[in-house]
Amino acid sequence: MAKYNIRPRKEKPANYRMAVSTEVINVIYEQLMRKMIVEKKYRDPHYTAARLAEEIGTNTRYISAAVSLRFQQTYTELVNGYRVREAVALLTDRRNRGLTMAEVASTVGFANRQSFYAAFYRTFGKTPKEYQDNFFAKSQELRRTRKPRNS
Repeated sequence: MAKYNIRPRKEKPANYRMAVSTEVINVIYEQLMRKMIVEKKYRDPHYTAARLAEEIGTNTRYISAAVSLRFQQTYTELVNGYRVREAVALLTDRRNRGLTMAEVASTVGFANRQSFYAAFYRTFGKTPKEYQDNFFAKSQELRRTRKPRNS
């Protein structure tokens, strides 16, 4: 996948993952979910695993282990997943049609448009603009083919 400089993920075993207890993983998981879902920390483009670790009183290796074991992905992939999901909500809301892709990227926490496009393309196999155009074209087509209801 040369588009957006996406390279296949290298699988490498990390022995430290097995050294972290299940109890510690569970505590980190709960705190991580609160930070992402309730506080929406992913919207901050500078919110790193190091900042998360500092806030919850652990280290980045434990964060990495918890994310890897619970989500089978890296911290960056997890955060970008939240960002992309929120971007989809923005892109498919008619009220946001006037937003530029850079504005959408910034709103959901990407540092720049390029990283937004790369993460979005990795998830959906199309650019955010292609996704939005396709969504609204299908919506319009559905409205045209829908028969009016009889009351």
